[in-house]
Amino acid sequence: MERISYHDIPEGMFENLMAVENYIGNSSLEIKLLELIRLRVAQKNGCAYCVDMHHKELRHLGETDLRLSSLCVWKETPYFTDKEIAALRLTDALTKLSRDPLREEVFEGLLPHFSKEEICFLTLAIAQINAWTRLMKTFNFSPGNYRVKEFA
Repeated sequence: MERISYHDIPEGMFENLMAVENYIGNSSLEIKLLELIRLRVAQKNGCAYCVDMHHKELRHLGETDLRLSSLCVWKETPYFTDKEIAALRLTDALTKLSRDPLREEVFEGLLPHFSKEEICFLTLAIAQINAWTRLMKTFNFSPGNYRVKEFA
């Protein structure tokens, strides 16, 4: 049961979050990579609503069942590219924060694959999905009902 319904959310909250989503979406980062990051954060944060959403988005984008089922154990599989691995390392590091600084090897691992501008967008995308998962866990939106939007 939802704790906070869509109609209870303050006016402008989702609209402003979507403005950030659109800003990220207009970056040079591939949508499939962004969705992998979003699904990984949702898994790490235990957000069933977001796992459902981003799993469906990735399936719509043509992602394979093998990679989808293996994302939760990405470190132990050979299914992800070096670029994806670099992004997933950053995702994991920024999702479960420690008091320690970001490890230099995590940042250095991004440089062969991403420009500094893209690293900024990756960081914002990770922060953004972390915000979404925390909202959805608080609001307790029910998973399973998300529908991928078809664009003409």
